[in-house]
Amino acid sequence: MGAPRGFTHAVGFDDAPFRREHRGDVPVIGTRYVGPVLHGVMRGQVRRDGRNSTAELARLVNAHGHGAGLIFLQGIALAGFNVVDLEALHAATGRPVLVVARRRPDLDRIRAALLSHVPGGARKWRLVQAAGEMEPCAGVFVQRCGLDLPDAEAAVRQFALAGRIPEPLRAAHLIAAGVTPGVRSRQRV
Repeated sequence: MGAPRGFTHAVGFDDAPFRREHRGDVPVIGTRYVGPVLHGVMRGQVRRDGRNSTAELARLVNAHGHGAGLIFLQGIALAGFNVVDLEALHAATGRPVLVVARRRPDLDRIRAALLSHVPGGARKWRLVQAAGEMEPCAGVFVQRCGLDLPDAEAAVRQFALAGRIPEPLRAAHLIAAGVTPGVRSRQRV
């Protein structure tokens, strides 16, 4: 495949924290970076455990992700189990998609939850399976669409400025937590 390509532009998305009993829409924050510099923030919303995450992310990237070369996601699902279809997001935006997680997820637990507690869980489980196993990459775990592992490693290293999580994700997470008063963030970044 040749030498890894560098990405000068990237967007990262994370959902806002929400209370366990919450039903309805959950804010999603996106950050747009050019190199190490934040160039924009975008806000959308997706339905808790719904089916609109792929369409909403594509809408945000196409409307506000000017020049974005890469899309980072903090996990494959937003707002609980609103699972992103990586292939469809890649096709709708023309940009590679890189899902990043600190730890390898427990797929048996995810499958059990989807199939027993979530409306449309079988379809969502198929999307998780289609994304493939998470693989180790530059100190984190990734799923990827539209780029190979050397490019994924180069992108994670290039955008990870304060730890192992790429800055577009870290900033999206911090902003999402900050715009949701009274709800604690689920994880540290």
